[in-house]
This record gives sequence, C-alpha cells and structure tokens, in this order.
Amino acid sequence: MATKLLKRPKLTFGEKIYLPAIAKGLIITLGHAVRTFLQINAKKPKFTMEYPEEKWDAQLPDYYRGAPALVTDEHGRERCVSCQLCEFICPPRAITITPGELPKDDAFAKVEKAPREFKIDMIRCIYCGMCEEVCPEQAIFLRKDYAITGTSRAEMVHDKTRLYEIGGIRTGLVNKWNDLK
Repeated sequence: MATKLLKRPKLTFGEKIYLPAIAKGLIITLGHAVRTFLQINAKKPKFTMEYPEEKWDAQLPDYYRGAPALVTDEHGRERCVSCQLCEFICPPRAITITPGELPKDDAFAKVEKAPREFKIDMIRCIYCGMCEEVCPEQAIFLRKDYAITGTSRAEMVHDKTRLYEIGGIRTGLVNKWNDLK
C-alpha cells in the first residue's frame, strides 16, 4: 500500500491573523444581542427564563428525567428488594446499597432481603434513568424535580429515609407481593 503525502493549503495573510474570523463571530453575536433586545422591548416571547422568579414546572415535558427517589406501595411497604441492579448499572456509581434481611415473622418473608442502607449521591448522579429502567420491582423512579440544593456534600447524599420521603407512594403491580412470582 502506497503512502500519499498531502500538502497543506497556503493560507492568506488575513487567514493567518484570524481577524476576519473574529470579526465574523462578533457580528453574529451582536446580531443575536440586538434581536433579543428588540424582542424584549416589543413584548414578544423571550428565549430565556428568569429563574427563580419564573419556574419551568408548567412546561416540563413528559420525558423529563429528574432526580431518582425510592417509592413505597399504597400500604407503606418498601418496594425495593435490594437486588442491587440499579447499583451495578449506574454509570457514575452514585448508588450504594447495603442489603439486609427481612424478619422471619414478616408476612412477606418470601422476599430474601430488603435494603438496610440505600444511598444516592446526587452530586454524582447524571439523571440518566438507567436505575429506573432496570428496577424489576418498580421501586425507584425519576421525579420531576430540577431544583436539588444543599449546603454541603454530605447533605447531597440522600439516604433511604430521605429517598422515601421525596419519593412518596406509588400504586400498581409490584412483583415482590405477587403470589404467582
């Protein structure tokens, strides 16, 4: 196989000093700024939203993926069976689960384990939704919340009680209480 040498094209003086490219970029930016200014003064719809005075809540699309949270069923039981699939599939490794066992006298003792600890580091979470997709028990859902704040890193690590608090109650079929399972 032969090697073919390509020669670089010769640049003109204007291309070497980049001034035409810089001027073109400035003209485009100035044009956008003037158009935006004219639209604001003409009371036309704006391109930007002034957060926190204006909220995005009313215009959230159905496919929006917010922060993950754990949910309980309508009877207050945890849906999570600590299978750890969400922990294994999480790309940034934001989920940490410590499995625990259910008491033998529990009515649902056929389930081998329940999470003793369940933590999600919201700083590391990329809101990809893979944990929700892989959960066989429909225990983890992405909520429609986009304003997650904290004053420290430790405050942004949500434990099991916090995740159930923000997740709420979800109704529907849950496999772990299904007798046919």
